Amino acid sequence: MCRANSSLFGAIRLFIVLFIGPEYSKASSLLAVGSQVARMSTPARKRLMRDFKRLQQDPPAGISGAPHDNNIMLWNAVIFGPDDTPWDGGTFKLTLQFTEDYPNKPPTVRFVSRMFHPNIYADGSICLDILQNQWSPIYDVAAILTSIQSLLCDPNPNSPANSEAARMFSENKREYNRKVRDIVEQSWTAD
Repeated sequence: MCRANSSLFGAIRLFIVLFIGPEYSKASSLLAVGSQVARMSTPARKRLMRDFKRLQQDPPAGISGAPHDNNIMLWNAVIFGPDDTPWDGGTFKLTLQFTEDYPNKPPTVRFVSRMFHPNIYADGSICLDILQNQWSPIYDVAAILTSIQSLLCDPNPNSPANSEAARMFSENKREYNRKVRDIVEQSWTAD
């Protein structure tokens, strides 16, 4: 059972400032001019501005994201490992690349952090139904990141992107959890 790490809300913002650095300040300034930007933007950019505003005003526990630099089409995000799981304590970085077809088409989402998970490919791309055949325009950035966070502790070994992780998850959970804890420790260092 995957639970969001609600005790880290304050740490999320601090970590985002440290991880995204100047981009976070620039992204925050997007909110200040949001209505002006929205009037001059395409539907995708307007929607991303709305997604960003929602993430800043009502962030789900254990996730955060912001546009990279002044590019609303490229985002940096962080997912904190859920409490009381092998992922607990991890800080996992991702990128989200949007096209002008958003929200009608999903973004390309990749982990920047090294991962060991049945549904995450070696290049960091994610095998998740809502990013593929089950995509719907109702999903926003918060829903995407929350779904990925849930996937961490509720993998689907029957649809593996990493066959070694899927086999280990199914056949040797203790060894799988040990490998995940190693990944958690690696997540604390710069990528």
